[in-house]
Amino acid sequence: MLQKCEGIVIRATDYGESNKIVTIFTRELGKVGMMARGAKKTNSRLSSVSQLFTYGYFLFQKSSGLGTLQQAEIIHSFRTIREDLFQTAYSTYIADLLDKSVEDRKPNPFLFELFYQTLNYINEGYDPDIMMNIFEMKVLPVLGHYPVLDRCAVCGSTDGEFGFSIRENGFICHRCFSVDPYYFPVSQGVLKLLRLFYFLDIHRLGNISVKEETKKELRKIISAYYEEYTGLHLKSKRFLEQMENLKGML
Repeated sequence: MLQKCEGIVIRATDYGESNKIVTIFTRELGKVGMMARGAKKTNSRLSSVSQLFTYGYFLFQKSSGLGTLQQAEIIHSFRTIREDLFQTAYSTYIADLLDKSVEDRKPNPFLFELFYQTLNYINEGYDPDIMMNIFEMKVLPVLGHYPVLDRCAVCGSTDGEFGFSIRENGFICHRCFSVDPYYFPVSQGVLKLLRLFYFLDIHRLGNISVKEETKKELRKIISAYYEEYTGLHLKSKRFLEQMENLKGML
């Protein structure tokens, strides 16, 4: 049985001499794996549509295991991302995080729209650091984690000076600092951004300009949270960190 779906390629793996296995995150079906026969051949009609980040309509033969990709119509190739090494590194990590966060064939239209808009903003030149952080924060509920970002996670207070506690799963006020001696004493700007990234409707995102020092604080907190709660150790994240070090040297 043939089925058509709207989706974005989030992983492409060579298989044999001429084939590829592509993983497509679709609006209607969630994550679906497909065999793209002959896609490694340059003259194949599946060559371009099986590239990472390709957004389009895909027609495939359904089966109990891998489907078989028959044809596709490209809506957007995200060419700017493909042609920029740093944008590619950020987008690859975001796609990898999505891949590891969802099970096969579990539809999630909200997550599909979030992923598409994130790639679209990066492609348009928005700061990839910020887009990555927004995506990381918004994926946390998908992973089953709900940090407390609107009050003190210990006493519930909404006023005073705040830090971030990994152990207490969110903001912690100055009255409760002693509860976690390892809390992050971060700036109020960082706390506001963490809250914004988690609750913001991504369609309403305007231009966000963030200082490098602030971005470092955000990265440190979000990375520590992921390390503590998600158990994800992605090669794409390590590669991205190497790319960031390289960028700092340029």
